[in-house]
Amino acid sequence: MTPLRYLKFILPVLLFVGCKSPNENQQVLFNGKDLGGWDTYVASAADSIPPLGLNKDPDHVFSVVEKDGAPALRVSGETYGGISTQQEFENYHLTVQFKWGENKIPSFKDRKRDSGLLYHAVGPHGVDARAWMRSQELQIQEGDCGDYWGVAGGGFDIPAIKNEKNEWRYDPKGTMITFKDGGEVGRRCWKNPDGEKPTGEWNTIELYCSGDSSVHVINGIVVMRLYHSRQTDNGTETPLAKGKIQLQSEGCEVYYRNMTLVPIDKIPVL
Repeated sequence: MTPLRYLKFILPVLLFVGCKSPNENQQVLFNGKDLGGWDTYVASAADSIPPLGLNKDPDHVFSVVEKDGAPALRVSGETYGGISTQQEFENYHLTVQFKWGENKIPSFKDRKRDSGLLYHAVGPHGVDARAWMRSQELQIQEGDCGDYWGVAGGGFDIPAIKNEKNEWRYDPKGTMITFKDGGEVGRRCWKNPDGEKPTGEWNTIELYCSGDSSVHVINGIVVMRLYHSRQTDNGTETPLAKGKIQLQSEGCEVYYRNMTLVPIDKIPVL
C-alpha cells in the first residue's frame, strides 16, 4: 500500500497526465459556438448580378446547429458559396467529419449529394462558378468522396489508369497524369478504393499536405496520393502549396464537425 505521505506528490502528476492534450500543436478550426475564424461568401445568381460579398449571409446558408447531440457547422446548400478559414495553412494533417442532410435544391433532385473540401485556396472569391476560390478539391460527393477536382487553375499529377467507363482512376502503379482544367484529360481523377460510409452516417476525412504533395484519406482508407501541386495563369505554372481551407455550399445540405489541424514535417507512412 502506498504511504499516505506520498499521495500529495502522486496525485498532481496523475492529474497533469490525464489532462494533457494528445497533441499540443493541434488547432481547432471550428469552435462549436459560432463562425469565428471563418469568412462566408454567397454566390450571385447570375454574372450580371453582383455578389453579396464577404460575411453577408441573410439566408443563413452557413450556421452553427446541434446535430446528433453535438455542435456542427450546417451548410444548407440552398445557394452556391463557400465558407473559408481566415488563416492560410501549409504542411498539415487536417481531420474533419461530415454527414449528409436531407435537403436538396430542385436541380439536384435526381443527382448525387454534393459538397467539397477545397484546400490551398488562394486569390479572390467567386472565380469558379461565381462561388469558390482557386484551390485543390477533395471531393465530397455521394459515392465519390475523395476524388480530385482542380478548381479555377489548380492542378496535380496523379498516378492513374483508365477504366472501362473511360474514367481516370487513381492507381499507385498507374501512369503519372496531369489533371487540371483545360488539360488533356481534364481536371477530375476518381478515387480508388471507396472508403465512404452509407448516406446518413458520419464520415471522417483526413487530408495530409506536405510541400507540393497531398494524400486523401476517407474513414482510415487512403484513396489517393497527389503530387506537384501547382496553379496555372495564362499558361504559366507556379507552385501551389499553401492557402485557406474552404467548404462548399453546392445545392445540398451537409453537416461538418470536429475540424482539427496539426502541423507536420512530412507525410507519415500510411
